[in-house]
Parts: sequence; structure tokens; C-alpha cells
Amino acid sequence: MKGNESSMKYLFEPRGVAVIGASQTPGKIGYKVVENIVTAGYAGKVYPINPRGGELLGHTVYARLVDVPGPVDVALVVVPANFAYEAVEQCAGKGVKFVVIISSGFSEVGNVAEERRIAQFARQHGVRIVGPNVFGIYSAAASLNATFGPADVKRGNVAIITQSGAIGIAMIGKTKVEGIGLSAMISVGNKSDVDETDLLEYLAFQDDSKVILMYLEGVKSGERLVEVLKKTTRKKPVVVIKSGRSRRGAQAAASHTGSLAGEDKVFDDVARQCGVIRAESIEEALNWCKFLCDAPMPKGEDCVIITNGGGIGVLTADACEKYGVNLSDEVADLKKTFESVMPSFGSAKNPVDITGGASPEDYDKALGAALQNDNIDAVACLGCQTATFDAALIAEIAEKRYAQYRPVKPIVFSFFGGEEVERSITLLKAQGIPVFPDVYQMTSFLGALYTDYRNKSSAIPEVATADMDVALIDKMVKAARADGRHFLLAHEAQEVMRAAGIMIPQSRIAHNPEEAVRCAAEIGYPVVMKVVSKDIIHKSDAGGVALDLDDEKELLDAYEAILRNCRAYKPDAVIEGIQVDEMIRPGVETIVGARQDSSFGPTVMFGLGGVYVEVLKDIAFRAFPLSREETLNMIGQINSYPLLLGVRGEARKDIDQVANTIIKVGWILRNCAAISDIEVNPLVVYDHGEGVKAVDVRILLRETEEA
Repeated sequence: MKGNESSMKYLFEPRGVAVIGASQTPGKIGYKVVENIVTAGYAGKVYPINPRGGELLGHTVYARLVDVPGPVDVALVVVPANFAYEAVEQCAGKGVKFVVIISSGFSEVGNVAEERRIAQFARQHGVRIVGPNVFGIYSAAASLNATFGPADVKRGNVAIITQSGAIGIAMIGKTKVEGIGLSAMISVGNKSDVDETDLLEYLAFQDDSKVILMYLEGVKSGERLVEVLKKTTRKKPVVVIKSGRSRRGAQAAASHTGSLAGEDKVFDDVARQCGVIRAESIEEALNWCKFLCDAPMPKGEDCVIITNGGGIGVLTADACEKYGVNLSDEVADLKKTFESVMPSFGSAKNPVDITGGASPEDYDKALGAALQNDNIDAVACLGCQTATFDAALIAEIAEKRYAQYRPVKPIVFSFFGGEEVERSITLLKAQGIPVFPDVYQMTSFLGALYTDYRNKSSAIPEVATADMDVALIDKMVKAARADGRHFLLAHEAQEVMRAAGIMIPQSRIAHNPEEAVRCAAEIGYPVVMKVVSKDIIHKSDAGGVALDLDDEKELLDAYEAILRNCRAYKPDAVIEGIQVDEMIRPGVETIVGARQDSSFGPTVMFGLGGVYVEVLKDIAFRAFPLSREETLNMIGQINSYPLLLGVRGEARKDIDQVANTIIKVGWILRNCAAISDIEVNPLVVYDHGEGVKAVDVRILLRETEEA
């Protein structure tokens, strides 16, 4: 380990632990924390701190931290919030490396100033702060339970990072009930200093932590988190539960990109980009963690379903499509494998149906046949309770076959029926065998396992780059700033596109009708006209746009109409001219955007464009920069992707140029810190080899120039 990972070792494997605010009163947090540390068998030194002194659970209570004779790597603060700053001062004086502030009463209740004061002091004195408003830390590596949660923690290989203290404490008890062993558990609380990325960076290299589970409510330092997640998911599975799925978007913004970038949509797509396995519920997450620790890694993508019921088999096939599990379709191979272990009226197509009359012996033979076939990479075994389905015997077979499969390939089970079946499920699950009462639960776990397989089978792809004239872009930005604007005018935005090598329609600006006629003649009819005014952002709303003008008469009529409409819409608007543009031929209308996201920094967006973009919301996001491969994945994610592949005899569209445009727009944002939002809508896409055209471009600037 090096850097942050090595320093974090002191948090998880401290030589000495102090509890500032230790109490002699059972039931108080200051007593419970000390009791848990002692009961868990922590091998380091324990130093309760309380001005009254005395003895607590066999340990000397020191009046002040400075009186402690040995080194203290971690100090837990359980005093009231108004005494926490003084406690951190003591820690700095003693050379404590990590202060875990369990105390609440800070930013979570509006006391932001005191929290910042503590964090700033700690930073200046080389002390790391965990919290405030946390339940403590559990580390199996040090036999340390420095929490006020349950005392009896099951040791194992799952590490949990949680932003919610209450959920974290409950998880300690829940994981034991579910037979899930923990290697570490820590809450980050208000994240005044140490955050989920710091902890993830350490746990990625900790051998005892085979699976990492994170509960998040918000993301801090998102750009760094993305980089750490990409590396960590190549080593071990990272399961994430994030609240806020139903939160109503981000604040209204002046671009579609901003208004569509609801916090959860961005998080969901960035999680996908990083290889994170996102769970929809705590139960689902714990199920995955329990079995991901021990599950063998598949050698390939071909999964086979073995079932005694056609209906449950079809449900599982549906679930496989939902969770990204690929089913083997090698019919000849499957028939050869299973025809001898099923009745003549069974089906060797996948799902393999051994029929409702299947006995435990039939199951045993089918599972044995699948085990021997190297072309089958994973098996999902299903069972509906029938007259011939002996739940107890099936459980014995599942146990035996799981032991045989484990060194070779993954196998998962789902049984459905009455009390006997439920008892068998409970028995098998207690032995760590992946068995579920519902096929969707089973398949979601198999999908999680395959996500881990794909992560570990692929390297982090190289970031795509783009050349552009940054000086010209900066010139456009400075001109807008000098004019007191936080956005670029249409012709300025087009200059930015040219500077990045993005194709745009031919365009001129006319200041009178005669110039408009001359511009149209140079471009060639038909043309489009748009008002140029810093006071009118939404041109269509103002009647400031005229389309498909075929000749000089239509052009002159439209010129006068645009001026008349805009003066009526906003009488005091300064109209700098009328933009005359090439009327582009039809193609597939898409949208490309880029913005500075509040959590993840530079992000890019792609989707189906045009006037209905906010209604259809067929969009995808990614953190930037990104690889060309991931850019193409992003394009393929939207529901309307078949339009780009060509439908009803149409030719395939120029997807490569769409990818180039996304990458270039992202680099404009990345290279020019003053830009906050870019939107190209529509980006019209033509047939393969014919390129794209950025028809309407909107660029917003940050409110301040500090960036």
C-alpha cells in the first residue's frame, strides 16, 4: 500500500484507541463504545478519557488525553457537540491520526459553522476526521468493535461503508442473522473530511474484504470516486445502495441537459460506467454480498436453466434478459447433454424442461450432466413443488452438487412451494448455498456475479482525446464575459463548434434585409433565420425563428415577422442581427450535452433529441473523460438506438461521428473551466459516412470566473 491506503491502515488497525467522553453509566454511548471495544477482544491499548478519572471495565480512566502513556492512533469522541472542538485540540496535541466524532449536532441540524471549524483545525494539524454524526468503526483485522451497535459481530469478508448511522447499526445485527460475516464496517456521517472514496481506496487493497457494500445518500468528490471505483471493481465486487431514486431532478436550468440531469439518473449511469453493482433494496444487496464472497467465477457467458416447470422457466428467461445473463442457445449440444436424463416429452431447449414429473434422481442426473459439459458456464436450477418433488431430498442433492460445482462453475437455485420447500431453502441458505424463493431474486444475484465477471475480465479502456483550438474558445468566452453575459450567443457557440471540429450548418449574420438576401444567396435556398439577441435565449418562444424559406420573398417576409415578434415578446431586447442558416436536410435528431455536475464534475449526455426531449427523456449520462468504447456503450443504451442502426430498410446512421461529437463536446467542457453547460439539440445524424450536423448549440458559463 502507499499514500492514502497506507495511512488508512491506522484507522482499521490502530495501536491504541481512546474514547473521549467515556462514561461509567451503562446504557450511555460513552459506556457502550468502551464495552464493545473490550468485549470484542481488541489487542491494542484502550484508553477511556473522562475528567473524573477512575477505572472502567478494567481499564484506567485518564482525565486528559495528554496523560495517556502510549500512542493513540484513533480517538472516538462522544462528548456533546459544543465540546467536540476542544476534544479535537487534545487529539492534535497527542498526535492522534484519526478522530471519529460520534457526537451529533453539527451540519445535519444546521450547525455547519462548527463542523467546518473542526475540520479546518484538524486539516491544519494533520488529523483526519471521520464524521461527525457516526456510529463508529468495526474492523475484524484488529478485532475492534468501536461502535455503539450490537456487541456480537460475525467476522467474515464483507466490508460495509454507510452514510446512514441508523441503517449501519441495524446492518450489524441483520448481517449476523443472515449469516453474513463482516471484515469492516464504518459510517461516514456528515463527511467533513474522510469520505467514501478514502475508505474505498483502502478496502480495495484489503485482502480480507472480498466484497464491498456501500450505502450512499449523496456523493462527495465524485470525480475521484469514479476513478477509484473503476479500479476497485476490477479487483472485487462493489455493491451500492443509494437513496434518492424518486428525488425530483436537479434545480431547473436553462438547458435540457441541466434539467434532465436528475441526480439519480446521473448516478445510475455513472455507476454502470464504473462497473458498480447497484441494488434496489437492502435485502437484495445483502443477498448479493452473502454469496458473492464464495461464488466461483464463471469461465464464460453461457448459462443453462434446468426446471421442472415451463412457466417458471420462462419467468427466469425473462429475468435473465433483465439482469444481463446470457442463455446458451446451442440446441444440439444441449440435446446431446440432457436427452438421456429427461423423458421424451421434455425439452432440451434452454430453459431445459425435465417436466413436472421429475424426481430428485432426475434432478441429480441433470445437474451431473450440466457439470460435465464444459460448454455450460453457469447453471440455474429451478423447482416447483409437485407430487414427485421431495423437498428434503432435493435439498440434499443441491448441497452435494453445490460442493461439486463450487471449484468449477457457479450454480444457483430457486425453489417454490409450501412449508417443506421453505424449510429446505432456509437450511440451504444457512450453509451458504445460493438458493432463493423467487426466480427474480436468484437471477439478480446471477446478474451481479456476471457483472463482477465482466469487470474482472476487462481492463480500464484508454480515454479518448480530441484536438481543438482552445484559444479560440477562450476568446468567445471572454467576449461574453466582457459583455456581462453568462451565455454565448448563437454565432459565438457556432465558433466554439468550429474550434472543436464539429460540423455545423453554414451560417451568416445579417443586419438588414439586403444583407439577409445576400447571405441566403451565398448559402443557397432553402434557409433558416433566427434572431440574434442576448436578451432572447429561447428564440422559438419569442417567434424569433423561421424555417424552410425557399426564396427571396419568403425570406424578406420572415425577416420582418421575426423583428415584429421579438419586439412584441420583449420590447427592450437589443437585437444584434438576424442569423441566416443553411436549412439542413432531415436525419435522425439526437441531443448531445455536457455539464459540470454537482457530484461528478464534467459529465456528458446523449439521447433522442428534438422538441420532445424532456417529455421522452430517452437519455444516458457518463462521467467525463471516457473511452471511445464507453461512448459507444452510452449511445447504445438509449431505447431509440435502433433508429441509428436503421429501421424499415433505412441505412445505418453515422454512429462513429456521433461518438466523435460526444467526445469533442466533453473536451470543450473539460478544457474550458468557465463553461458550465453545453447543449447540441438537435445533432442531426445522417447515413454512415455522411456525418452529423450540430444545428442548434447552447453554451452557458459559470456564474463566477473563479473556475
